[in-house]
Amino acid sequence: MRTYSLTVLLWGCMLHAIPMMLSQKRTNKHLHSERITGLSENDGKTLHRTKRGWMWNQFFLLEEYTGPDTQYVGKLHTDQDKGDGNLKYILTGDGAGSLFIIDENTGDIHAAKKLDREEKSLYVLRAKAIDRKTGRQVEPESEFIIKIHDINDNEPKFTKDMYTASIPEMSGVGTSVIQVAATDADDANYGNSAKIVYSILQGQPYFSVDPETGIIKTALPDMSRENREQYQVVIQAKDMGGQMGGLSGTTTVNITLTDVNDNPPRFPQSTYLFSSPESAPPGTPLGRIKANDPDVGENAETEYSISSGDGSDMFDIITDKDTQEGIITVKKQLDFENKMLYTLRVEATNTHLDPRFLQLGPFKDTALVKISVEDIDEPPVFSRTSYLIEVDEDVKEGSIIGQVVAQDPDITKNAIKYSVDRHTDLDRIFNIYSGNGSLFISKPLDREETPWHNITVIATEINNPKQSSQIPVFIRILDINDHAPEFAKYYETFVCENAKAGQLIQTVSAVDKDEPARGHKFFFELVPEFAVHPNFSIVDNKDNTAGIMTRRNGYSRSKMSTYLLPIIIFDNDYPIQSSTGTLTIRVCACDSRGNMQSCSAEALLLPAGLSTGALIAILLCILILLVLVVLFAALKRQRKKEPLIISKDDVRDNIVTYNDEGGGEEDTQAFDIGTLRNPEAREESKMRRDVIPDTIFQIRRTAPIWENIDVQDFIHRRLKENDLDPSAPPYDSLATYAYEGNDSIANSLSSLESLTTDGNQDYDYLSDWGPRFKKLADMYGGEESDRD
Repeated sequence: MRTYSLTVLLWGCMLHAIPMMLSQKRTNKHLHSERITGLSENDGKTLHRTKRGWMWNQFFLLEEYTGPDTQYVGKLHTDQDKGDGNLKYILTGDGAGSLFIIDENTGDIHAAKKLDREEKSLYVLRAKAIDRKTGRQVEPESEFIIKIHDINDNEPKFTKDMYTASIPEMSGVGTSVIQVAATDADDANYGNSAKIVYSILQGQPYFSVDPETGIIKTALPDMSRENREQYQVVIQAKDMGGQMGGLSGTTTVNITLTDVNDNPPRFPQSTYLFSSPESAPPGTPLGRIKANDPDVGENAETEYSISSGDGSDMFDIITDKDTQEGIITVKKQLDFENKMLYTLRVEATNTHLDPRFLQLGPFKDTALVKISVEDIDEPPVFSRTSYLIEVDEDVKEGSIIGQVVAQDPDITKNAIKYSVDRHTDLDRIFNIYSGNGSLFISKPLDREETPWHNITVIATEINNPKQSSQIPVFIRILDINDHAPEFAKYYETFVCENAKAGQLIQTVSAVDKDEPARGHKFFFELVPEFAVHPNFSIVDNKDNTAGIMTRRNGYSRSKMSTYLLPIIIFDNDYPIQSSTGTLTIRVCACDSRGNMQSCSAEALLLPAGLSTGALIAILLCILILLVLVVLFAALKRQRKKEPLIISKDDVRDNIVTYNDEGGGEEDTQAFDIGTLRNPEAREESKMRRDVIPDTIFQIRRTAPIWENIDVQDFIHRRLKENDLDPSAPPYDSLATYAYEGNDSIANSLSSLESLTTDGNQDYDYLSDWGPRFKKLADMYGGEESDRD
C-alpha cells in the first residue's frame, strides 16, 4: 500500500503546527477511491486491490508577518520518497514561485513575501511529485487551499469625510437626524477585527448616536433656532467591539436647525406719526412700519392691513415682500381745508401659520398710526378734467364757442386769469377772455382742412403766478355743406368703332369733401343743353354711380376721334351743391372682344403694328448708322505707313503704326472693285461676334447679282439687310464694308503722312463737321494743338 502525505506547519495566533497524513485523516467532503487490479480467469492469477485516500483541509497563514525569516507553511512528502533524491516536488497555482516557494528536494513550502488578506484572502495550490529519471508523476496531482488569517490592521473608515444634516427646531427628544456608516477592511467572520461600535465625541448633550446603527438623534427638547442654529457633531467608529486596543476613525456631522413659525410678529412701538402735504397725489408713500419676527423665510412673511380708523378710506397700506415692511400710501386726494388729522389702526399678521404652535398666542399684532395733513398753496382747479366743444365751421369770427371754469381751492380764494397755450394754437385761431374763461374764434374755420383742434387753457393765480394749472380743450368742427361733389378720379374713357347702341362704356362715381350725417347721396345727369345727346347717354345707378351708354351703332375715328361729355353731379345735403365734370371719350379701334388696340388718328396712315414713335426711332437709328459709316471711312483714309525718323530732333516715342491703310487716294484708280463683288467672299454667312447665335434665325442668302450691280446699290442693300435683320447688332455698332470711294475732297486725314510735307496742313474744316468730330478737330486743329 502506497501513501502520499503532506505536512503543513502554520504559525499564527493560537495556531500550532499540524502534521497531517492523508492515510490517517479523512473528511466527508472527499470520496474514497479504490483501484482494483485483476486478471482474467484464463490468466490463473489472483486479484490484488490497492486503497488510497486523499484529504486536503484549508490551511491558515498569518497575514502581515514581519519576522526575520520567511514563514514556514508546510511540507510535501510521499512514501515513494526513499531519501535518495530521485524525486522532485513541484508546486503550482496561485502565487506559486513568487509568494510560495517549495524546496523541490525536501518538499518544504515557505511564504516568500508578506501577505495581505485584504488584497487576497485565500490561495489555491496544486502539488505533485515527479521522478527525476523518468519524468513521470509518482502520485496524482493534488489540490489544497491556504487561507490567510486576518489580523486587525485596518481602522474603520466612514463613507463620507463630512456629513450635512438638518432638523426642524423644537423637535422632540429622540428625533432621528442622520445615519452615519463606517466600514472596516478586516475579516468580519473572524474575531472582532471588523466589529464597529459608534460613539459621540463632540455634540453632547444636544445629540446622541446609536452605537450599533450610527443613527444620530436629538438629546434635548425644544432646541430653538433663534438661540442657536448650527451644531458640529464628531462621531467615532471603533473596531474590536469598542475594546481597548481597537482601531478607530472619526467623521464630522454639521447639523442645522431649520426654522418653524413659532414666533408671532411684534411691533416695536405702539404708535407711529406721519405727515403728508395735501397736494400729495394718490399712491404717494408716506412712511414705513415693520413688525419684527425672529423667524425667517416664509415663517416671517407678514401681511399688513388697516383694521379700523377714520382714514381707512383716505389711506392704504401695502406690504413690501422684500423687507416685510408695511408702506403707508395716500389713497385719495387730501384736503387740508376739509380734514387735518387722520387715525389708523394697522394690523400685522403672519401668512403661514403652524398649527403645532398656535397655543403660543395669536400670531398678529396691532399699532396706531396718526397722519397729519399739511396745508400748501394749491394751484387753481378746473371744474372738469377736460372740455369738449363743438362748433360749426361757418361760425363768424369773434363768436364765443364755450367757457372753462377754474377756482382756487385754498381758503384765500385768490383771483384767477385764463390764457391759451400758444404752443397748442400756433395759428392763433382761438382766443380766451382772461377774466371769465370764455373762448371765441379769431380766424375762419375749415372742417375739410382741420376737423379737430386740441388746445390747452392755462389758469393762473393773479397773486401767485407760480401757481397755475392747465386743461385740454378738444374743439370739434361740425360740417357744413360747402363743397360740391366731383368725379372720384380722372377717367380715361374710350368707345370702340364697332360699338353697338346701348352698350356700357364707363361707370363713374363721385366724392365730396363734406361729411353729411346721413351719408353721401349723389345724382348724375347731362347738362341741360346736352340733355338729349345724339351719341351718348347717362344712367344714374342710384348707388352714387352712373353708367355712360352708347346711343348709336358704330363710331369713326376719321370723322371724330374725341367726344366731350359734360355731366352735372348733385349732392342731397342742405344747401345743395353741384359741379360739372367733363368726360373725354376717345374713339378707338378694338378687336372682336372689345379690347382696345389703337386710339390715335395717325395710326390709320402708318403701317400696321408700328406707332409714330417707333418709326421716328427707326429713322433716327438709320441716320446715326450712316454718320458712323462716313466717319469710319474718313478715319480709314487717314491711316498711312509711318516713315522712318528723318532727324535726331524728332523725339516722338508714342507713335502707333498702322500698316493696313493702303495707298490712299493715289491708288484709287487702280483699286479692283471686283473684290467687293466676290460672290464667295460676300455670300459666306458668318455670325456676328456681338450677337448671340440663335438657331431659330435662318441664314439669308441674296441673289448672286454682284457682277452687275453698282457699288452704291450694294451699300444700300447691305444697309437695308441690317436694318431689317432681327439678329443685327445694336445701333451703336459699326458695319464695315471695306469700300472707301473715289476722289476724296479732303484728301488724306492721316497725321502720319504730314511728316513728308514741307509745311503744316490746315484741319480747321473739321470743326465744321459737328460735335462728333470735335475730338479730331482738337487733335489736328493747327499749330497750337500740336504744341499742346
